[in-house]
Order: sequence, then C-alpha cells, then structure tokens
Amino acid sequence: MIKRAKEGEDKVKVTFVLPYEQGQPAISVVGDFNNWDATANKLVKRANGTCSVAVTLDAGKTYRFRYYNADGVWSNDSEADGYEASEHGSENCLLKL
Repeated sequence: MIKRAKEGEDKVKVTFVLPYEQGQPAISVVGDFNNWDATANKLVKRANGTCSVAVTLDAGKTYRFRYYNADGVWSNDSEADGYEASEHGSENCLLKL
C-alpha cells in the first residue's frame, strides 16, 4: 500500500506499507529519491502486522522505486502508478506525485 499526504504546497509525505511476516528479511524501499541506497529507507515493523517507512518528496514529480530485501530479492508494488523498463532487464515502479 502507498499512502500520500500533502505537506505544505510543494511536498508530499509518502508512506510505503507492506504486510509483515515473522522471520522475513529486512526490506528497504529504494529509488531515484535516495540514489537506490538499500540502507537509506528501511521498513520498520509495526504493531498492526505491517512494516512501513515514510519519505517526504517533492510534489509534481515522478519517481522510480522498488523494494529490496536483505536476501537480495527485488520486488514491485502492485499499487504503483505505473511501471517502466529498467536498464537491468526488470521493471521499476512509478510514483507520480
């Protein structure tokens, strides 16, 4: 799930939410907003059975992102605003703000 909330006139707080499964490897959201750095935005386990992380981004832009887990597995979000081919032969998710 991807939640969005306006923060001022030119910012959007985006919260990336995934189900949490006991024993799952650590998951990060990576994208062009954090230089695809798997250490920058790790999802944190929540009491409601999910894991999530929030980032504040510029409104009016499109961002590419994916999820990356500590086992080296990449995955996409089914609620992305779209998808585009990446230079690695996979697809990146698109987030349009």
